[in-house]
Amino acid sequence: MNFLTTPKPELGLRRLASAPLSKLPDPSPRRFPVRQRFRNGTNLRALPRKKSELRCEADGSDRASNGVLEKAATGFAAAAAAAAVMAVCGCDAPALAESLTVAFPVSRAREVNTVQRTLVEAWGLIRETFIDPTFNHQDWDLKLQQTMVEMFPLKSADAAYNKISGMLATLGDPFTRIISPKEYQSFRIGSDGNLQGVGLFINVEPKSGNLVVLSCIEGSPADRAGIHEGDELIEIDGENLAGLDSEAAARKLRGRVGTTVRVKLHSGGAKSGIDNGLREVQLPREVIKLSPISSTIISHISIDGHELKTGYVRLSAFSQNAAAEMENVIIEMEDQGVQSYILDLRNNPGGLVKAGLDVAQIWLDGDETLVNTIDREGNMLPITMVNGHALTRDPLVVLVNEGSASASEILAGALHDNGRAILIGHRTFGKGKIQSVTELHDGSALFITVAKYLSPALHDIDQVGITPDVQCTPDKLTSSIASLSRDENTTSTLESDSCIMVAEHELEVQKLKGSAS
Repeated sequence: MNFLTTPKPELGLRRLASAPLSKLPDPSPRRFPVRQRFRNGTNLRALPRKKSELRCEADGSDRASNGVLEKAATGFAAAAAAAAVMAVCGCDAPALAESLTVAFPVSRAREVNTVQRTLVEAWGLIRETFIDPTFNHQDWDLKLQQTMVEMFPLKSADAAYNKISGMLATLGDPFTRIISPKEYQSFRIGSDGNLQGVGLFINVEPKSGNLVVLSCIEGSPADRAGIHEGDELIEIDGENLAGLDSEAAARKLRGRVGTTVRVKLHSGGAKSGIDNGLREVQLPREVIKLSPISSTIISHISIDGHELKTGYVRLSAFSQNAAAEMENVIIEMEDQGVQSYILDLRNNPGGLVKAGLDVAQIWLDGDETLVNTIDREGNMLPITMVNGHALTRDPLVVLVNEGSASASEILAGALHDNGRAILIGHRTFGKGKIQSVTELHDGSALFITVAKYLSPALHDIDQVGITPDVQCTPDKLTSSIASLSRDENTTSTLESDSCIMVAEHELEVQKLKGSAS
């Protein structure tokens, strides 16, 4: 998926022209003033406070009490039911401030009351930034009141969160959603590139339903304990994992640095061909750096008998450290005499928009347009480079498939439409929308679709995807990220992938033609 983040210092001297990203909502996890415009023309400047109070500032005064979610008597349902009153203050007219009051019942269940506040917060953010100003042709103010009424009799926070999810579902956009605090922490791990845990990649094996190890990060506690790909996880700290999904299991493995976790697993099995039976290991939790980059150099003899070096770079996600790590890899490969490159974006689901744009600038020169964004008013805002300087001008092939989505498609489109790369593989996923991410007062997070995008050549890829120049379905995809750097037969492993072979052929053709675009 595509996510907007707070702009960071550019790599080297690279920077983007104008600043359309700054015109879009700054969606990094934050608490920020939200201005709401109601249909009667009044304005609200709502400031989420530490304990989730919603305060309204009007006329520059300190009349915060006018805007705090207050309890008031109401005749709703039971005679003594409490109500929440949200005062919407007109902040445009300093002399006369209008107000709009919306009354709704406040739950007596404290945990539900907390979610009610989250509901108001989420509703306001949607109202301000959602890509469709008609909210899927519905009255969004009325939807808030309806959802509050439905939430009132509930007894649990989970049920209340489901009501928020139900409200968001009426927008007709599957990418606009709310996630729990625990889910948000997992998302932050993926985008920040660091976690506190044991260094295991795990997943549910489709046929058996068992949790199995995909790979270990080299040098991690799991790696040092001799855990291998294909090992089956049975218990974590004495709790049986039957029926547990991979994300829930991963959360149990994570924890504060210095603590330990006890893991029972079934070693060996189908992957290794050796059954070593059950064993139990005690693993210390450490800071684990997740690299989205894996790379190697493929050497082969060209048609005319010369040795060619191709740099293979696989990018698995667009995290905050993706561009910096790729820049380091390309510099090292250039020093080693690499003459062409394969950038593998297959099964890369996306990530941070800014990371995708930074990666594109590593490969491009000049003042090229990287992507065109379209806001909720239909205005198109091109994002362009300013006097860009590519790290290399050697021939480049980009591998894509149906798992390449969002920021992967932004990058592939930027490189292809600007004539920098040939695309090989299968039609991409087709997600042409950008989400902002906002941390809410209770630690949950709201994802909102805030913009659409077109490729530099103005191709709309949403629900369509990008068709590569050369179609290729691999006989064998490369294995996990971690195993790539550790496999002593990396080159043979890659060359058994038919799409790598097609890519090498295309690069050699480019080299013979002298096209190092």
